[in-house]
Order: sequence, then structure tokens, then C-alpha cells
Amino acid sequence: MNSVAFVTVAHHAADAELALTPVHGEVLLTHTVRGLLDTPDLGPVVVAAPARFARAFGDAVSGLSPRCRVVPDASARHAFAAIEPELSADTSILVHDALRAFTPAETFRDVIATVRAGASVVVPVLPMADTVKVTDEAKLITRTEDRTHLRTAQTPLGFTLDAFRAACAEGEPGLTAAIRAGAVTIDGHPDAMRVASPFELTLAEAIAAMADTEETL
Repeated sequence: MNSVAFVTVAHHAADAELALTPVHGEVLLTHTVRGLLDTPDLGPVVVAAPARFARAFGDAVSGLSPRCRVVPDASARHAFAAIEPELSADTSILVHDALRAFTPAETFRDVIATVRAGASVVVPVLPMADTVKVTDEAKLITRTEDRTHLRTAQTPLGFTLDAFRAACAEGEPGLTAAIRAGAVTIDGHPDAMRVASPFELTLAEAIAAMADTEETL
């Protein structure tokens, strides 16, 4: 086994319900897990489900693949404990946000390849497009932030097994742990947005419909 992905909804309390939002006939979680399962060289996909959503999450991924399993716990750290004995020392770990349902396969492949090339921790990022202003306590603009080196972070986060264990020992492995570990960045993709607002749901419908059209050509 060379890689394993953990799908989580640990960012906000509402994320679990959002992951069950229908898009183009299937819930977001189904799209997310299928995208991971379709990635070459990726082994098991473990979904960390909040306990009260475990059944619904199980239904969402039922029948996709025997490589997918649901662990009734919202924590990637605890989901990792359920599969750790099966992992080899060279295993690459991905931690993916369940709401980033349309992350392209090349992003998954690039994260895995970068970890295998020697990076301990990897984060896909996009350049900051908007002008960023800094305000004071009175909500007055005080300056314009230089966005030359500003980036928006996406998932999947990539870890070596040792780096992931270290992140777990410090708490929940996520972006904070990745930053603390001096993560290497790779190019992200606009389609890898978090689908959490009505506007993003509209975009997600368009992305899913386009992919469906391409498959039938």
C-alpha cells in the first residue's frame, strides 16, 4: 500500500450536512470520494464521519468501491488509528476536505508525486487574485497588503507517514500542522473550491454537468 486518503468534515459544524447536499443527482461526498477512487496509485479512501451522520455517509459511498470505508468519528486522527496497522513505512497520506468535491485528478497525483519526491508535507495553493486591505478597529482601511506572496490553500494536504504521525501527536492534522512543518506548495486548481455557498453550488452543478457531457462524447 503506497497511499491512503482521509476525507474529513472537521472545519465547521455545518460541514457534515453540507457534504450531503445534492449536486447533479448525487451528494457532494459521493463526488468527492469517487474522484479519489479514480486516482491511479491511491489506495484506501477512509471517510471520517461524525457519529450522527455515519449512516448517511455510509449510504453516500455505498457501492463505490471496497477500497472505501467509513469510520464513525469526525477526526482524521482517529480514522488514522483504525487503519495504521495496515500501512507501510513508505505510505503517502492525503487529507481531503469532503466539500472540495471536484478537485481534479491531476491535483491528487501531483500531491502524491511531490511527497514521494521527498517533501514531508505538501499543500496545493492558488495565487491571491483579490486586492487585500487591512483595517483597524474602527473598520477604516489602513493599508493595502502586498499579495505577491499571498496564496489561498486547498486540499488534499499530503504527508509522509512520519510527518502525519507527528501532526497527529500534536492534535488534528490539518493546515495548521502543515504550515508548522514548513509545507511545500504546488499549484492548485480553481475547480477544487469548497462547495459551501449557493453560488459555489451553482458552479459545482456546471462542473458536474460538463464532466458528464465529456464522458458521453
